[in-house]
Amino acid sequence: MAKIRVVLTDDSSVARGLLRSFLESDGGIEIVGEASNGAEAVRLVGELRPDLVTMDLEMPVMGGMDAIREIMATHAVPILVVSSVADAKNACAAVACGALDAISKPEMDAVSGFVAKVKMLAKIPVITHLRLRASAKPMIEELQPPTPAISPSDTAEAAPRADSTCLFAIASSTGGPQVLSSILGSLPRVFPCPILIAQHIADGFAHGMAEWLAGVCKLPVRLAREGELLMAGTVYVSPSEANLAVTPARRMTLVPRLPGEIYHPTCDVLLASVAAVYGHQGVGIILTGMGSDGAAGMSKIRDAGGVTLAQDETSSVIFGMNKVAIDRGGVQQVLPASEISQTMCRLAGLSV
Repeated sequence: MAKIRVVLTDDSSVARGLLRSFLESDGGIEIVGEASNGAEAVRLVGELRPDLVTMDLEMPVMGGMDAIREIMATHAVPILVVSSVADAKNACAAVACGALDAISKPEMDAVSGFVAKVKMLAKIPVITHLRLRASAKPMIEELQPPTPAISPSDTAEAAPRADSTCLFAIASSTGGPQVLSSILGSLPRVFPCPILIAQHIADGFAHGMAEWLAGVCKLPVRLAREGELLMAGTVYVSPSEANLAVTPARRMTLVPRLPGEIYHPTCDVLLASVAAVYGHQGVGIILTGMGSDGAAGMSKIRDAGGVTLAQDETSSVIFGMNKVAIDRGGVQQVLPASEISQTMCRLAGLSV
């Protein structure tokens, strides 16, 4: 079997040396080139046509962001941003520019996860000028907005207007930040429902993603906090170090990871809690990503009478999580990414 060919990009020779030693510890990976800046990375990608490029962001001559744009516009190849947690906001922006994922620079105790990430991403086909494309796929079902239903016992604890329509829970993984920025950026400044996001992301990067999303959408975006009351028109991003869920008091809670959990955060935890607490007022949305996380939770929302939407194959970087949810019958409507925000507005009772 042919080895996975990788180009390393970092202005630090020490950092490149560590990454080389980590990746070459796996017999299935070969380092075919090293670049000390973005311009060299662009050149090497054109010459060597590697299977994957690791990309630092802060570099002389040409930074990682510009290099990603140039590579994706000329010789598209899977790109993994390897940066510091302090630069998490820019790392998320880099993913939106076309990189597949972003992680912090690995330590010795994280070598196996780093290697596995490289091997997984190297297999993903990418396209030049990575764009969200429209789809002509038909809807599976015609949906109706959830019927408002708040019991008197809930009223005292409910966030103002938050439960007047519904709650949206979004599950996403690889390729998700690009779609999230598009969806959230298309929502109006006044939105009558809270939005909760479980995006698979490296530890320490969720806060940076929340800051980045806040800069591209009209709604306030914040990192979810234990015990915080859900507010209408606010977007909450789950940290990766715990799993986000909602309580019967319409508050958020951060559930500790279980031993052996693969996905951080786990989308199923959020979706299942929305099904249990909000019932037919819950709206589950599952986007691009590898694996099956979220499929069980989507089925629970549907079984509870809620609404379930999935991003379609054409607009997905990876048609994985969403495909599994569709195949298992947990999805009522399949949409191109470009139509999800409009559907959210309709379900929230807004005229579109």
